[in-house]
Amino acid sequence: TVSRDSNLELIEFVRDYLRELGVDCELIYNAERTKANLLASVGPSVAGGIVLSGHTDVVPVDGQAWTVEPFCLSEAGGKLYGRGTADMKGYLASVLAAVPM
Repeated sequence: TVSRDSNLELIEFVRDYLRELGVDCELIYNAERTKANLLASVGPSVAGGIVLSGHTDVVPVDGQAWTVEPFCLSEAGGKLYGRGTADMKGYLASVLAAVPM
């Protein structure tokens, strides 16, 4: 999601995915109810634990000199390029993939 836009479609998708796996989830909305944070508790509710935290948004690309579509993965010179592809997205995908384990 782009930081100036709503993230609700993505956050609700992730919440629904986690709920299907039996994970307790809570959405915490901003004042306008256009964005939300997702709090998900995996496993038993006991003292201690580990917090895994990430973000799903990227900064807008307005005024940046992209020569390709920034939100589509592109290859050039043996390297992959795309806006926000490495900033938390792989981490969040790994965390979500590990939940069923």
